[in-house]
Amino acid sequence: MDFAYDDAQGMARQAAEQVVRRFQPRLDEIWDEVFQHHRFPTEIWDALSEAGLHGCVVPEEYGGTGLGLSALTAAVEVLGRAGLVNALVILTAMDALCVLRNGSDDLKGRILPEVAAGRMKIAFALTEPDAGSNAFRISTFARRDGDVYRVTGQKTYISGIDEADRALLVCRTISADDLKAQGLPKAYGMTLLLLDPKDPGVTLRPMPMRGIEGARQFTVHLDGAAVPVCDRIGEEHQGAVALFNTLNPERILASAAACGMVQYLLDRACRYARERSVFGKSPIGAYQSVQHPLAEVRIGLDAARLLTQRAAWAFDRGLDPHEVGQYANMAKLTAADLAVQAADRAIETLGGAGFSEEYRVIQLWETARLLKTAPVTRELILNFVAEHLLELPRSY
Repeated sequence: MDFAYDDAQGMARQAAEQVVRRFQPRLDEIWDEVFQHHRFPTEIWDALSEAGLHGCVVPEEYGGTGLGLSALTAAVEVLGRAGLVNALVILTAMDALCVLRNGSDDLKGRILPEVAAGRMKIAFALTEPDAGSNAFRISTFARRDGDVYRVTGQKTYISGIDEADRALLVCRTISADDLKAQGLPKAYGMTLLLLDPKDPGVTLRPMPMRGIEGARQFTVHLDGAAVPVCDRIGEEHQGAVALFNTLNPERILASAAACGMVQYLLDRACRYARERSVFGKSPIGAYQSVQHPLAEVRIGLDAARLLTQRAAWAFDRGLDPHEVGQYANMAKLTAADLAVQAADRAIETLGGAGFSEEYRVIQLWETARLLKTAPVTRELILNFVAEHLLELPRSY
């Protein structure tokens, strides 16, 4: 049992630290663009490409570094500490892993080198107005028409699809009614496709959302959108297994981003507590009422970080996806809850200054709270743990 970063993780962390140092003098400007104007930070994306970080999850044979999810997880935490993580970094990595583990040789050869080079961003389109956490309720339908699928339906809360070159689209190729009539399981008949968001059959409608830094969310209307059959990931009707295996990396990387955010908030709060004096000469950081809440967050950070690293380690070693899911879910819940706690305690430490945008704390309150709900709610994680780890009766 070795708790030190391995060579791959060390290389990825070092590359991420170099990116952070490069943009350190302009962080205030970048934060304004990302948090106030919701603009995609293209220059950050390009810098990550130059550093080879987009290629961490892509094998060398496809132009990546092959360092693995553990390495990218370590890098994302470093970026999170500076507020430089973007949703599309996480989504593109999880989608690339889905292609790598489930796609045809042709698809891998066309998509993965583009991802590794940073030339392709991939969004994730699962949620629908009547199918959120319950993916089996989706109704978006793909009908095969020769060499293409014609897709009709609607997706919602789709992050960054306006900036994406592709979107991993989850749809049905057998309707729920037909499944029921044929006595087939609800997991059957789901298919994964790589959609071009610029297809004439795709309409994007922006949603008035907050909490997604540097990315906007959209409702996506699909009216006969065409997806070539060669852009299908895995076998037709059998996308459910590939889908749920894909969700583990998303939760792991979200956990890493949350850990970075917690460290950032602690650094801000402690720096302020060391400098701010109110009663006499002692700074407020000398008061236990200020120290103890921050100390609790610091202790929680090690727990969240270890769970996150263990989940990434399990994924890279090809452990059973169900086991990986246990670690990924527990890491996500722990890190997201801690991020909310860290944001609250940082604001409390700064007092009125905590609500001032110039101190760059209040902006993270919304992001932290979002992570508590997305990409999976804590209630569903608790249901999962109760059923699969504690062997209690299914509650839903």
